Amino acid sequence: MAFLTIFTAPKPFTNPHIAIIQRNALQSWLQLGPEVEVLMIGQEVGMAETAQELGIAHIPDVKCNASGTPLVSSIFELARSLGSGENLLYINADILLMPETIPVVRAIASQTDHFLVVGQRWDLDIRQPLAFGGGWELRLEEKLSSAGHLHPRGGSDYFIFPRACFQSVPDFAIGRAGWDNWMIYEARRQGWKTIDATTDLRVIHQDHDYSHLPNGQPHYRLPETAENVRLAGGPRTVFTLLDANRRLVHGHVVRAETGWKKFWREVEIFPLVALKSMPLAHFFYAIFHPMKAYREFRAWLRKRPGKP
Repeated sequence: MAFLTIFTAPKPFTNPHIAIIQRNALQSWLQLGPEVEVLMIGQEVGMAETAQELGIAHIPDVKCNASGTPLVSSIFELARSLGSGENLLYINADILLMPETIPVVRAIASQTDHFLVVGQRWDLDIRQPLAFGGGWELRLEEKLSSAGHLHPRGGSDYFIFPRACFQSVPDFAIGRAGWDNWMIYEARRQGWKTIDATTDLRVIHQDHDYSHLPNGQPHYRLPETAENVRLAGGPRTVFTLLDANRRLVHGHVVRAETGWKKFWREVEIFPLVALKSMPLAHFFYAIFHPMKAYREFRAWLRKRPGKP
């Protein structure tokens, strides 16, 4: 039985740069040692061959939506049923993991039973295959320190949680916006410790373009993103790292940093995470963001049946 099951739904390996960075990511995960198992889920071109070459389990039978995009619900279900890990890590296939990953997860799991670990990524432009011989992590650290940039606290590229959590996930489209925000929202709504591990856990995003998406558009502009937000429960469920209520500092899970921005945000989301009330959440949002709420209301009026 593995300590950590890492699972992902890669993009097709047809774009040469995408193929390079995904192979880099997969190999970095394998460097974490025997406590880790890696699952590739999906039917994209090149997955089966890459899995066979690297000795990674390939699970092709994923459910997809009408557009052919794999569903997050199916990906999570397959990982849970076919993976053996005590803890699960969903991660985007362009993210490099560093050796501190297993110690970080062990430290958190020893302090709490129900949790979600998220965090900011580091952005780094990598164009060539990485050499994973001795000292590979030191070479990567040097490159990161000279050319890497900490990404803003927006979307999340990885989610670590124990097997007992997230047993039911809506039919989100993978690779589109909205579902990653729902993960943070759901963890807070369930009362689990939602931990920002940015300080202790480095995850490295290898920069790329959006040529793999329809018309080369960023994922947040696609219709499937709007459907993801709808399935999540609407725009009030768009949570970010600001909504984490814990952070990891030198291996210790502590309360999130306070400040006026964090304080008022906690007041704003109180109806959702404590009272489980969407109507009150809309009311609080209108108090905190009157102009945005007004524009949302106008847009809703225009979309009503019978309206032009």
